[in-house]
Amino acid sequence: MKFLITFFLIAFLTFSSFAQTSSPKWNKFLSDFKKLEQEYNTHYPAKDYHTAAAILDKIAATLDTLQLSEKEKQDFKPTITEIYANVYYNLACLQSLLNQKKQAITSFEKSIKWGYTDYQNALNDADLNNIRKETKFIKAFSQLKQYDKLFLLQQSGNYLSENYESMPVFKYEDSNNRNLVEVKNFFNLDSIAGSGDEISKIRNIMLFVANNIKYDGSNWALCEFDAIDFYNYHKSTGKGINCRHKAMTLNELYLAMGFKSRYVTCMPKDDQDTDCHVINSVYSETLKKWLWMDPSHGAFVMDDNNNLLSIEEVREGLKNNQSMKLNAETKVTKLWYLDYYMAKNLYWIQCTNKSQFNTESRYRPADKDLQFISLIPSGFEKDSNKYLKNNVITHNPAYFWKSPE
Repeated sequence: MKFLITFFLIAFLTFSSFAQTSSPKWNKFLSDFKKLEQEYNTHYPAKDYHTAAAILDKIAATLDTLQLSEKEKQDFKPTITEIYANVYYNLACLQSLLNQKKQAITSFEKSIKWGYTDYQNALNDADLNNIRKETKFIKAFSQLKQYDKLFLLQQSGNYLSENYESMPVFKYEDSNNRNLVEVKNFFNLDSIAGSGDEISKIRNIMLFVANNIKYDGSNWALCEFDAIDFYNYHKSTGKGINCRHKAMTLNELYLAMGFKSRYVTCMPKDDQDTDCHVINSVYSETLKKWLWMDPSHGAFVMDDNNNLLSIEEVREGLKNNQSMKLNAETKVTKLWYLDYYMAKNLYWIQCTNKSQFNTESRYRPADKDLQFISLIPSGFEKDSNKYLKNNVITHNPAYFWKSPE
């Protein structure tokens, strides 16, 4: 179990129903919920489990008696189900800690009924250890396996060795481009990168973006899509930018310093899942390989020998249950970030054929030669996936991850 806000904040920010709406009843519920949330996050860490459980019961009871119209129920259904699922999951944890085994199992069953699907969290949550050997819990828990994002990735089809002579060539803008020179001077990148070796420069630039431009996964920045404008937007408004915009920013900083780089969209299997994640792949001439860099979470991935890994290596590592770890600077955990979040979002991968300043423009004329190229596993139903429309499709990682020329 975690603090209530850990579960709910991401879910609520995904839906417009968390903001003020035209429904007075729903607005009143949200206002009351925020107060109860604060109370819960005071009592749970203090191990006042009885009071914390009573607060969750009150949230559920409030939803049970909330008189909404049919239209309101439909409009707010995603958020309502998310609240129920996570309230009952947290309640199961508290009741387990209180040795109320029967009630805990009932609450756990209700959480699944309402759509709780986080298999990895339930698998590793010590708060549930008191009921893990109970027959009814084992039966309920087994229902979650089908939703395990790591399991789904591991069941994905293999890649194929296809001829790619006729495929688009990946191109990287030269650092002497006047726009990239302006980026380099604006950010004083020589100072940010430091005087160390190539890898330290790559790390330092990524951590600069992670620490100096606020991350807000729900915000689509109202500015032109280039590094300077993203930075100025954040500084002038105080607002964060989403993962795509942070990756675009880092990409331009890398290109400006002469590193070959792409921003890479990591996608889930389910096209009804609107949450994806965008990170960077930067090529190390020293190591002769691509490296995973995530400026949203300040993260890169290593094996047990501290060797930096590529996106391709991380995906294969997850598929084959290989041991991996994250850098010390990041605030996310390996369990959440790799085994859940990125396992979900590495089912298929997309990037553009051209990596350059202002690759995707909000206001400037679009690059007519820009193409989106997607690497998908065999057996994936590409024709029915709306996000693959008009994409160049490949099943060949040798083409997709070809070293820059």
